[in-house]
Amino acid sequence: MTIYSRVFTLEVDGKATLAFEASSAREAQGLCKEVWLRDDLDELMSDGVQVCKPAARLSTRPANAEETVVFTNIAGIAEPSDELLMVYLIELDGPPSH
Repeated sequence: MTIYSRVFTLEVDGKATLAFEASSAREAQGLCKEVWLRDDLDELMSDGVQVCKPAARLSTRPANAEETVVFTNIAGIAEPSDELLMVYLIELDGPPSH
């Protein structure tokens, strides 16, 4: 199991959307290029608005103190896994209706 040392925030068009761990800024930025992530984000809604429109810009940055606390609190109660743990920093609507 890899031990990560930093929490990062993924922004969608400048809006803090989710927090995750990565070993470096380069690794964190690589998440923005993952097709599966964009596909997942494209299907999510927050307050009736699509979280990630097709032309949205994804970027990462080091998480601020508040975002790190949110991530750490959720990570502390999550089941151990080798999967990437992503904690949403926005309120999500229910599952898609299609």
